[in-house]
Amino acid sequence: MLDVRLALQIPGGRLFRKHAALTGGAMAMLLAVSSAIDIWWSYRDQEALLVRIQGAHANAAAARIADFVRGIEAQLSWMTHRAWSGTSPEQRQLEALRLLRQVPPIAELALIDDSGREQVKVSRLAKDEIGSGTDRSQDISYLGALARKVHYGGVRFRNGSEPHLTIALAGERRSAGVVVAEVDLKFVWDVVNEIRVGSRGVAFVVDASGRLIAHPDMSLVLRLPDLSHLPHVRAARDAPDSEPFAAAARSSLAGGPVMSAHSVISPLGWHVFVEVPTVEAYAPITDSLWRSFLLLAVGLMAAVGIALHLAQLFFAPIKALHSGTAGLEKGDLGHRISIRTGDELEDLGEQFNNMAARLQASYADLERKVAERTQELEQANLAKTRFLAVASHDLRQPLHALGMFIGQISTPRDAASLRRIVERAEASVAAMNELFDGLLDISRIDTHQLSPNVRAVPIQGLLDRLAATYSGEAVHRGLSLRLTKSPVWILSDPVLLERILGNFVSNAVRYTQRGGIVVLCRRRGAALRAEVWDSGPGIPGGQLQNIFAEFVRLEPARSDEKQGLGLGLAIVDRLARLLGHTVDVRSAVGRGSRFSVTVPIAPAADIEQTMIERAAEPEQSGDGRLIVLIDDDPSVREGTGGLLRGWGFEVMEASSAEEAAAVLHRRQEVPALIIADYELADLKTGIEGIAALRNACEQAVPAFLVTGGASEDRLHAARSAGLEVLRKPLAPAAFRDALHRHLHAHAAA
Repeated sequence: MLDVRLALQIPGGRLFRKHAALTGGAMAMLLAVSSAIDIWWSYRDQEALLVRIQGAHANAAAARIADFVRGIEAQLSWMTHRAWSGTSPEQRQLEALRLLRQVPPIAELALIDDSGREQVKVSRLAKDEIGSGTDRSQDISYLGALARKVHYGGVRFRNGSEPHLTIALAGERRSAGVVVAEVDLKFVWDVVNEIRVGSRGVAFVVDASGRLIAHPDMSLVLRLPDLSHLPHVRAARDAPDSEPFAAAARSSLAGGPVMSAHSVISPLGWHVFVEVPTVEAYAPITDSLWRSFLLLAVGLMAAVGIALHLAQLFFAPIKALHSGTAGLEKGDLGHRISIRTGDELEDLGEQFNNMAARLQASYADLERKVAERTQELEQANLAKTRFLAVASHDLRQPLHALGMFIGQISTPRDAASLRRIVERAEASVAAMNELFDGLLDISRIDTHQLSPNVRAVPIQGLLDRLAATYSGEAVHRGLSLRLTKSPVWILSDPVLLERILGNFVSNAVRYTQRGGIVVLCRRRGAALRAEVWDSGPGIPGGQLQNIFAEFVRLEPARSDEKQGLGLGLAIVDRLARLLGHTVDVRSAVGRGSRFSVTVPIAPAADIEQTMIERAAEPEQSGDGRLIVLIDDDPSVREGTGGLLRGWGFEVMEASSAEEAAAVLHRRQEVPALIIADYELADLKTGIEGIAALRNACEQAVPAFLVTGGASEDRLHAARSAGLEVLRKPLAPAAFRDALHRHLHAHAAA
């Protein structure tokens, strides 16, 4: 817009001249380009038309000459139907004379028997000969006819003026002999003499060697000129027979440029040429070009006049637009332009007005969005501050209690009091661990460090584990826990889905005072909805959406019951979104609640594949297989090693890869699995340790990494090395799942 306004401010009417010059120039350029394209295509079309016309004449002449030669061949063939042994020379003479009367172009006819002796010779110009017995077995015409059935000799001129062609024809049987005819080519001269192309166009015939044999000017033929040096004759001789003719402007026999076309006389290998002087050939094209140039000049003058008129029409409204935009330039978005021309310029003025109105509304909307985004940021900061405050408070509580308990231990007390203090200190530590676990889970989900392992699993196995985990606590609280059977296979991460349903059941057990809990599964089309019903106090309607936020805690069912941390349902909400599952809650105060999660049912193909993999899996017990555990923390080695030994594995613990390699070398044994911490002593990584052990064992032993911190650089390095990374703290179930997954993959390979 600014560029337009600056141009409008140029004084002296230069905008008018500029607009007229641009419009006129554009119209002239378009007209010139379109005319040039039209002239070019017209030129090409006219040239192609000339080529087709000349080619048609050449083809027609070639066809007539070819028919003439084939007709003579057909007449000659009657002389080779009978063997010489059954007829006399006199009888053959009568047949030959009869053929001369029937075919005037045949000037002379010779009949040669199967031994190569001339027996009959009749001629229009010489005396007939009967039984001369002249040996012609070595004649080219005789040998050529025997070899190819038909032989065409060269063109020769009798008496220096009459061109003749020798045609020799052999019978189907050798005993029929060969007939040799001298054919007068005056017919060919008649054909080329009849061809008329324009006023000065001519046609001529050259033989296979390029020698002129027919031309309207017989004096040229009598000179026996060799035309093979002419470019168009040479090009025609070199062209394949599949190309009937070609045309271009070349030098002619007379020396001037011509438009030439040719066609091949297929029986003889001769060429018929039809040529027209280029001046005459291109005369229609030249006339058309002059007419086009004249029309182009008239069009250019009309374009200039129209451009001046249009510039005059547009100048006044544009000046009005210039004066109207001054208010918009000053920032007055309420200013409007008024133009009444009844055309597109009036529409342009209205568009300026609409643009100003939209800008005014956009500024107002932008201010509103900025205010809303500022409020959202403030709310996010408040929520973050609240989160940190609540987390800090919940951490300080057990820490404070733990400090008090440690202070009590320092004073002399009896054994019973010390035992009670230690139990309470352990409870404070357990509370801190629980809070840390919840915060770490939320952090891992929010930072996308938790990758689900979705596969086909039976829902019944998950329900059985829930029953084993929570039935004891439910009985202890005097509640009934009933889980219905379900044969359905689902598509989900079994560990994460068990965490979701476990939180539902745990909350139901914690907040239900009497009655019980029911866990059941319902089909919903291609999905399965797992529901947890309880007979607890229910949740007020106003809190149903808030319960999935962090640190939202309801009052416990019993006065002596400790409140939860308020992170369980927040983790459920994040896990469900991570898995793509739908979580729903229905509740009525005083009647209980129903928490549910909807998961897709596994396709039959996935179920079959899982069954095959399970059938191929080794037993879940360790069977004494050797696992190398590398970690520079003794407590981690002790805890992890004890867990693995409890599962039936033999464990070799080492603080470094060098130590593990030395022990394996002494034992001369290859481990079934390598588990390494990412960060080892001497600033080495678990990736390097695993590579060193694999080199020592000389095989790709299955392995994975365990780490407490998982940056993107570490994950990328591990993926590049083909290693899976498990993050601490690690639940035993997830650890065992990874353990058997790697062992199974190696066994299958």
